[in-house]
Amino acid sequence: MNAPIRPPGTGPQQAATALQELSRALLALTGLAHGNRPHALLADAMQVLRGLVPFDAAWWGEVSQGGAGDAPRTWLHGSIGLSRGFADEWNQLAVADDFARHSMQRLGTVIREHEAPVTHADAQTLIAFSERHGLRRCMATTVELPRSGLLFFISLYRPETQPPFSDAQALLLGEFTRHLLCHWSHALQRWAPGSAQHLWDSYALAEPGGALLFAGLRMGQALAEAYPDWPGDALPDDLRQSAARLPCTVAPAAGRHRFRLEACGPLVAVSLPSRGAGSPLAPREMSAATLYAHGQSYKDIAATLGLSPATVRTYLRSAYAALGVRNKTELVAALRRG
Repeated sequence: MNAPIRPPGTGPQQAATALQELSRALLALTGLAHGNRPHALLADAMQVLRGLVPFDAAWWGEVSQGGAGDAPRTWLHGSIGLSRGFADEWNQLAVADDFARHSMQRLGTVIREHEAPVTHADAQTLIAFSERHGLRRCMATTVELPRSGLLFFISLYRPETQPPFSDAQALLLGEFTRHLLCHWSHALQRWAPGSAQHLWDSYALAEPGGALLFAGLRMGQALAEAYPDWPGDALPDDLRQSAARLPCTVAPAAGRHRFRLEACGPLVAVSLPSRGAGSPLAPREMSAATLYAHGQSYKDIAATLGLSPATVRTYLRSAYAALGVRNKTELVAALRRG
């Protein structure tokens, strides 16, 4: 049972205390980002946030905004204190969620339930959904997830018996989310193949058991097309089973996509191989070459990608041959052109 939530004060001492609490939370967040569980960063970060802005339930993850006849939908998500089918249920009525639409239209802004008037004709359906799950006090923010084609959201909830989220708590959520997004983007940059300009929309990252940690918009759409019953939170069964023989490429009978699976340290990286005249480098060769061009040593690259230094050297030799370059200067130039 959570302790009663007390509205924060507004005096100088309370402001100083809030600043100290934010500082401690951001330091803890940095520790998580550089710790031994970077793939669990989002879930662990929400527990840190709970100590900063107390809540009864929370929901976070990736969402597409919809449009052109498509309703908004979540692709990957995590939650605290909500039912297992919460996201699937929300996806069925997302078009009627004025609160979510308002948040997606005001990226980077924290909104609360009284700041998003209900106007949709099916609002009663959403109200019934909220009451069923006890979502009376709400606070949320939505931001762009760089180069993924998706948005990232955090929604916090309290029951009606608890006080509303305050202005100070809205400010804390906004600042915490900015730092969390920065750490998560840096983690994806370490894991994702290619240069800093490489789009993540055709990329996914999963745990060895198949649970998805990240999936870009194109990847999510491709998985949904190839596997109509795909649940959305884990790799489809045949991709999960194929992860035992990395690297490999899987071509499902349904759909027009192929999926390339490779080791990424203790994780599994999934990408959509280009059928056109793209880069001559395989994703892991591109990752090694890019990190090397940025000044990292074989040992550093090996630690980042979860490889041995000998494998890194092999990847770099292959990259040099494929790009037709002879030294690091020429490698940097070739990567910039590509």
